[in-house]
Amino acid sequence: MGDRNPKSAQKQASQKQTKANGANQKKNALITSQQATKAKAAASKKK
Repeated sequence: MGDRNPKSAQKQASQKQTKANGANQKKNALITSQQATKAKAAASKKK
């Protein structure tokens, strides 16, 4: 059976949170770069 120690459970939870945060940061960075690319394209079309 797994370790039922509260300290280890808390550690696992914080590791999951950290992993999720890293994935979200990558996703947000990708979205931001895509938006910037679209904005540049729109600006160049207006000229």
